[in-house]
Amino acid sequence: MLPADDRLIVGLDITGRAEAEALVDALGDTVSFYKIGYQLGYSGGLPLAAELVRMGKKVFLDLKLHDIANTVEKGVANIAAMGVTMTTVHAYPQVMRAAAAGASGSPLCVLGVTVMTSLGQDDLREAGIEMSVEDLVMRRGTQARDAGLGGIVASAAEAAALRKLIGPDMAVVTPGIRPAGADAGDQKRVVTPADALRAGASHLVVARPIIAAPDPRAAAQAILSEMAGV
Repeated sequence: MLPADDRLIVGLDITGRAEAEALVDALGDTVSFYKIGYQLGYSGGLPLAAELVRMGKKVFLDLKLHDIANTVEKGVANIAAMGVTMTTVHAYPQVMRAAAAGASGSPLCVLGVTVMTSLGQDDLREAGIEMSVEDLVMRRGTQARDAGLGGIVASAAEAAALRKLIGPDMAVVTPGIRPAGADAGDQKRVVTPADALRAGASHLVVARPIIAAPDPRAAAQAILSEMAGV
């Protein structure tokens, strides 16, 4: 099993490279794995990802690709060349197959995003999807496994069922993690770090509970301690 500091991914959900670099400096050796998504990605995040790799940090480049197969395959191949550890695509079969082809021969772990943790049943219904959240997550998890992806992104609420479905080897990366008593914010399917690991998650993505804390390093250390105790 990976140590806790390799399983905690701190989401740099902030705007501007300077602010992100200051947070990385503040967290120091406490954190070894960072997520860069749209917010920072379009504000200096891609050069920062390359710099973090040079520093020996792991990077989860969370771009949630969804395009024609040829574009996805070439995009993922370029992401793999950056040396980052993980990236994401939306879990549509043709997209996942193209992404797997783009990552072939590299250590890049491509994750299929099943259902966003900010979405509930009413949100799916509004989008024209009558399938339940759980059933849709299971279908997309199966399709990610069959496409040859390295893992999936899903709520920890579905992690236990997913783990039974996909087996022990694929990564299950869970956002929407909130320590006990923390504000859920815009997330609808949230769990504590300990409960997520017990359910079968391999990696936890935590942003606001750390980056918005008065002492981010202490907040990260508290979460790592909780993870290490599971």
